[in-house]
Amino acid sequence: MTRISTHAATRPNRTTRAKKRINLPVLAASAAITLALYGCQTTDPYTGEQKTSNTAKGTGIGAIGGAIAGAILGGGKRKGVLIGAGIGALTGAAVGNYMDKEEARLRAQLQGTGVSVTRVGDSVILNMPGNITFATDSSNISADFYSVLDSVALVINEFEKTYVDVIGHTDSTGAADYNQQLSVARASSVARYLESQQVLPERVVTQGAGESSPIASNDTPEGRSLNRRVEIRLTPLT
Repeated sequence: MTRISTHAATRPNRTTRAKKRINLPVLAASAAITLALYGCQTTDPYTGEQKTSNTAKGTGIGAIGGAIAGAILGGGKRKGVLIGAGIGALTGAAVGNYMDKEEARLRAQLQGTGVSVTRVGDSVILNMPGNITFATDSSNISADFYSVLDSVALVINEFEKTYVDVIGHTDSTGAADYNQQLSVARASSVARYLESQQVLPERVVTQGAGESSPIASNDTPEGRSLNRRVEIRLTPLT
């Protein structure tokens, strides 16, 4: 069995900060299904096509959606830490407005990179295909992808009132246990690099979904390529 390579999580000559990142079991699939039942809209990563504002949604569902996502993905522990650090929570219409602005900044920064930006209620999901983030069977970030992660970190740091959940996924090729380990290692590599770019570790949760949450058929090479990915889910602090 091929061994997972995990030793190169950060770009050479970068200083990595001390971390208090939370690690969780695999819960991404249930969260994604729950949130995807309403308000899901996607932007083509190459055209940067714009979409309608979600500010109005923030009034009615912002607090509820944020609370649910936060509870599922560990927001309960993080909320206390972040508020204690002086990061205030969002309320009412401010939730949707804040996430509209963060989404717009991410679209501008990531246009043409191959990373898609998806709005699910008041969450923003960045989908990073495996073919541009990692070499086959490796959790070492591809050299060409560091600049993309730099852009992601820039926006995440600008919009500090969000939780940052990094979720690794694989296709169904190979043993399920091995795929689970690989998905965890890849999510951890991305999280460590974001933290090295000054993203507050207390905001970050990493988890691996293995092969459990495909977004395409694993019966074709194209589908398997889509399923090999890392997602970053940004959820408002409410």
